[in-house]
Amino acid sequence: MNADTIRESMRAILRAESEAVAAIPVGDGYVRAVETIIDRVHGRHGKLVTSGMGKAGQIAMNMATTFCSTGTPAVFLHPSEAQHGDLGVLAPDDVLLLVSNSGKTREILELIDLADGLYDGLPKIVITGAPDSPLAQRADAVLLTGAAPEVCPLGLTPTTSTTVMTVIGDILVVNVMNNIDFSRTDYARRHHGGYLGVAARGENR
Repeated sequence: MNADTIRESMRAILRAESEAVAAIPVGDGYVRAVETIIDRVHGRHGKLVTSGMGKAGQIAMNMATTFCSTGTPAVFLHPSEAQHGDLGVLAPDDVLLLVSNSGKTREILELIDLADGLYDGLPKIVITGAPDSPLAQRADAVLLTGAAPEVCPLGLTPTTSTTVMTVIGDILVVNVMNNIDFSRTDYARRHHGGYLGVAARGENR
């Protein structure tokens, strides 16, 4: 593969992923999701519990850490570890944020059963590419990815889908921040180290 081929591939990938992000469906699910997070976490002092399997799980973990740093208590719950005691992290006023591109991930569907068995009626926000999937049917708020094709040459490796999931997470984080009036001072109180801590405090290095 020569340099020109790599550059052309890069342009094609950037174009495909940009188009996928721009095509994310904007629906009422976002309003319900943001209202639910604000009600359960900031109104009732619950927390946001994110979960996903594989690459989707990594995205869900990133969402949890981003929410934490921006004023919304959140934890990542591995769906398999939930079956071995970690389900105990759930509390009655929590809200679940579940990520599965196919909407058929067995471990996530089992997690819903386990969660409902512990605290019936925990709200479920679902990020998926499949509106008619079993997971979407059990959701209180569905955030669709648009199901754009993966840029992976095999059409299998989560690439475009995880990019879109990340953006959807950013949409949720920013809208919750706006609705709780999260300030730079609030950020500084949660982020003490590194460049961001210094920037949040308005200090110079």
